Amino acid sequence: MVVQDFTVKTKELIDGLKSVCTSYGLGNDGNEFKIITQVFLYKFMNDKFGYDVKQIDENLKNAEKWEKAIALYSEDEYEMLLMTLNPDSAKLKRDHFLSTLFDRQNQEEFAKYFDNTLRDIAIFNNDIFSVKTGTGAKITLFDELSNYISDSSQRDAFCRAIVNQLVNFSFERIFEQKFDFFSTIFEYLIKDYNKDGGGKYAEYYTPHAVAKIMADILVDAPVKNVTCYDPSAGSGTLLMNLAHAIGEDRCTIYSQDISQKSSGMLRLNLILNNLVHSIQNIIQGNTIKEPYHKEGEKLMKFDYIVSNPPFKLDFSDYHAELDSKANHERFFAGIPNIPNKDKDKMSIYLLFIQHIMYSLTTKGRAAVVVPTGFITAQSGIERKIREKLVNNKMLRGVVSMPSNIFATTGTNVSILFLDAANTKGDIVLMDASKLGTTVKEGKNQKTLLSPEEEQKIIDTFNRHEAVEDFSVVLSYEQIAEKNYSFSAGQYFEVKIEYTDITADEFKAKMDGFKSNLSNLFADSRSLESEIQKQLEGLRFE
Repeated sequence: MVVQDFTVKTKELIDGLKSVCTSYGLGNDGNEFKIITQVFLYKFMNDKFGYDVKQIDENLKNAEKWEKAIALYSEDEYEMLLMTLNPDSAKLKRDHFLSTLFDRQNQEEFAKYFDNTLRDIAIFNNDIFSVKTGTGAKITLFDELSNYISDSSQRDAFCRAIVNQLVNFSFERIFEQKFDFFSTIFEYLIKDYNKDGGGKYAEYYTPHAVAKIMADILVDAPVKNVTCYDPSAGSGTLLMNLAHAIGEDRCTIYSQDISQKSSGMLRLNLILNNLVHSIQNIIQGNTIKEPYHKEGEKLMKFDYIVSNPPFKLDFSDYHAELDSKANHERFFAGIPNIPNKDKDKMSIYLLFIQHIMYSLTTKGRAAVVVPTGFITAQSGIERKIREKLVNNKMLRGVVSMPSNIFATTGTNVSILFLDAANTKGDIVLMDASKLGTTVKEGKNQKTLLSPEEEQKIIDTFNRHEAVEDFSVVLSYEQIAEKNYSFSAGQYFEVKIEYTDITADEFKAKMDGFKSNLSNLFADSRSLESEIQKQLEGLRFE
């Protein structure tokens, strides 16, 4: 009941913040998502700080208002309290508290005070919470949010309205909840800001069903102290599901994404899901052109990799840089050519697959969303990649998903599973295209999988189970014999039904066939005679 209540209240808070933005002319504005997500993060950090200090000091825990009790600390006592906090916790000065902002909201130039407070929090926690770019520059937690209001006379009122939304309830009683609660809240928080309207680098939100299937197939046994990587991380849905399947305290997250907006969202996702220790590994940059994560001069290898890369994208402006000797091993199958027209249709996903294969440890596993056409293409880069996956014995299987599993694209997709240690074979190919229920989402059709259907896919795959017209289990040799096709349907048996009958039953059936044929032939002759009579009766007038 507590979780349901807080889910409702949290969604009401998000809706309230959106309402404030709308009232001040920022509804559907390009900067609205920054205001909503950053203010939400400030609220979360304030309440989490209160929760954390109460675990340290019993007096604060028993106080009616912890902010008033903590105000009585001397400077040295307060400094000691901050030093006692978990290294991954946000550290706040007493001037940073939400209660302080609320008490001072009627002072002159409140918007400036509001912005300065958030900026000082960012500086105070820069080593923990900043996202790095590929060049090493740090992107801090908070912008000067009031500056998004073009009418400067409205900024104080806007910031007051924001603060008044934040004081209606506290998150403190919900911090012992983990992934399920905060993943739901995160999806609701960003649902209007992670759609396919982002221009060249449009961001697509990976459906929960796809993320769960990928994670639960990859992690089929307990592991610890492993590295997890997404080279096109977006807002981190795949990484969060993977970390949850492993255990947030048993893995370290690494990512790279070209989008500043997505990197900021991923940072928020990590904070909400108890993965603050990995924020330093979140990089904003171009993975294909300039992969960031390295060990010495060589690219880093990872235990688990998940990715839903962009399928088509114009990368002609750095195409020549990729076709260099330094990249020949990474892009072993080649680099897609630059077409004369429609450069936006360059198959950049083929570069991501090759990069992922190159980035796996000797026992590493990966799951990659690919267009279903990839699994059967009989020539080009697609074929070369599939041949290497089979010949190097690093294919674990493929699940072909229902159409419209992504509401934002009609492209049919499959999930490609890699396992560098799968030398014995037992590859699972699955056709799940007939599962799911089609629903309307906005202007688009979307297919939803039920929890039972999701589990059917996961269990069948992990048990290496062959199910008629659904899944097959194959060796590498069998796949090579079928021209390296990864399509389950090409391996399904064509079955002919046989029924045992007696000689008398056979004679009766044959007599029935003969009788029917005789009747049909008689009808045919009668019809032929009638047609001839009609033709003879025709006269030219």
